[in-house]
Amino acid sequence: METIQNLFTDPAIYRLLTIVILSIFLGIEVIGRVPSVLHTPLMSGANAIHGVVIIGAIIVMGQARADDYLALTLGFWAVILGTLNVVGGFVVTDRMLEMFSKKKAKK
Repeated sequence: METIQNLFTDPAIYRLLTIVILSIFLGIEVIGRVPSVLHTPLMSGANAIHGVVIIGAIIVMGQARADDYLALTLGFWAVILGTLNVVGGFVVTDRMLEMFSKKKAKK
């Protein structure tokens, strides 16, 4: 119980929470001001970042102890959800790029 009380009184936690909250607001402002033309390249970049997240989750799962079921379960779901996000992002990006390609003439 004492460690939980120390966790909430630690000034480093408040600094980290402040950074996370400010980065959320900054991300919302940056994404909100992106023109529609740049959406597809930014989405491709986000897919690459999620690929890094998948690799990180695999590394964390590899470093977890065999009896640490929480870390293994969270790592497994991080890999599954990250993979779905990457694949879905590429599918959406491909569909958006098809809208701008020229139609093939029917013979």
